Amino acid sequence: MNKFLQLACLVACTLLISTSAPARAQQKSRTENGNSQKPLAQENTAIKELILKVFPQADRNRDGIISDAEEAAASRRALERFPQADRDKDGLFSNAEKKAFLDAASRRSQRNQSNDSPKRKTRQPARKPSFANVKYGQHERQVFDIWLAKPGKPAPLAIYIHGGGFKGGSKENLNAADLNRLLEAGISVAAINYRYVATHPLPTSHHDARRALQHMRSRAGEWNIDKDKVAAFGGSAGAQICMWLAFSEEMARPESSDPIERESTRLTCVATAGGQTSNGAEFWKKTVGPLLENRNIESLVQPFKGERDPEKIRMMMWNGKTLQEANQTASQHSAINLVTSDDPPIFMSYGMSPTASLPKDPKRIRGWLIHHVNLGIVLKEKMDALKLESHLKFPGSKTKYDSLVNFLSDKLLK
Repeated sequence: MNKFLQLACLVACTLLISTSAPARAQQKSRTENGNSQKPLAQENTAIKELILKVFPQADRNRDGIISDAEEAAASRRALERFPQADRDKDGLFSNAEKKAFLDAASRRSQRNQSNDSPKRKTRQPARKPSFANVKYGQHERQVFDIWLAKPGKPAPLAIYIHGGGFKGGSKENLNAADLNRLLEAGISVAAINYRYVATHPLPTSHHDARRALQHMRSRAGEWNIDKDKVAAFGGSAGAQICMWLAFSEEMARPESSDPIERESTRLTCVATAGGQTSNGAEFWKKTVGPLLENRNIESLVQPFKGERDPEKIRMMMWNGKTLQEANQTASQHSAINLVTSDDPPIFMSYGMSPTASLPKDPKRIRGWLIHHVNLGIVLKEKMDALKLESHLKFPGSKTKYDSLVNFLSDKLLK
C-alpha cells in the first residue's frame, strides 16, 4: 500500500477518534479573534452561562452548571439543527459563532415571550425515561434508556446511537426536543451506550448496537413495541453504526439457543448526521482527496506521527492481525459496500455544502473532512442507482424532509 493510501486509511478511521470537537472549535476561536486579551477560559465560561440562560434544558443533570460535556452536546445539537450557525461553513462551531447564535436565540425568545398567548406552548424539558440503564450485556456501558409512547396500539421505536469518535459520547446526548417530538407523535424512543474502542476494538461498538436492538425487540410485548416499525438515528460514529445496521443483511440466528439472538436486526429506516459512509482508503482518496487542494494529507495525521505508524493504528482499531485483515473488517462495516436494492430509506444531514471552502488552518481540517457532505453524496448516488429512497440535507439544499423527526415520523407511522 502506498503512502497516500496508508494515510487515507488513517484519515478514514483514526481522525474520527483522534480529535476533540471542543478543542478544534477553541482553536478556531483563537484564529478568529487573533491575540485577544480575553482569556480563553473566561470566554468559555461566558458561553456556558449564555447557554444556561438561553437553553436551560442543556443542563442535563439539573445542577445549575453547564459542564464541558453538556456544552459540547448543546453545540453539536445546535449545528445539526441550525447548520447556518456555522457562518464560514467549515463544519466547526467557534466561540464567536456560538455567541452570535445564542444572542440571536435570546432575542427570538424575548420576542416570543412578549407575544405569548395563553395557548402558546412553552419548551418542554427532557423527559425521564420509562426505564433507565436497562442492561443488555455485562459491561457497564452495555445499557440503554427507553421512553415509551402513550398506551394504545403497539408503537414504533426509534433508537438513538450517539457519536463521539467511538471513544466518547453517551446516550445522554439525545436531543431533548427530538425526543419530545417523537414521543408526542406516538413513537417510543431508546438511547444506547456501547463499549469504547480504547478497550474494545471495532467492530465491538457495532455489535453492541445490534445486541441492544435485538434485546429491545425481545421485550416488544412488555413495552408495547411494534417489532415491524423500528428505526435508528445518530451522528458521526453513531451514524456509521446506524448505517451498518440498516444496510447489513438479516443478522438474526433462528437456531440460536439465546432467544435474543433470534430477533431480527432489520430496520424500517435510518437517519444520520455527519456520517462516514465508508472506511476504505480508495474511497477516501477519491472522495476527499480533491478537497485538499494539493495540500499534504500527512498534516492531517500529525497527532500520530512518531507515535505509531498508520498500519499499526489501523490494525489496532479494527482488531486485525494484519493490515489486510483490518481493511477487510473495515470494508464489511462500510455503508457504501453494504447497501443493496432491498435496503430501507435514509435521511442524511451534513453541516456544509458541496462547494464549501477548505479551512485555511490545517488544524481545523479534521472535523470538516470526516463529516463532509461528499461522503453522503456518494452514498446517495449509489442508492439512486439502486432506486432506493434517500434524502440528503445540507445548507442550501432542497429536501422533502426538513428534519430527522419529520422523516422518522413519516416512515414509522404509515
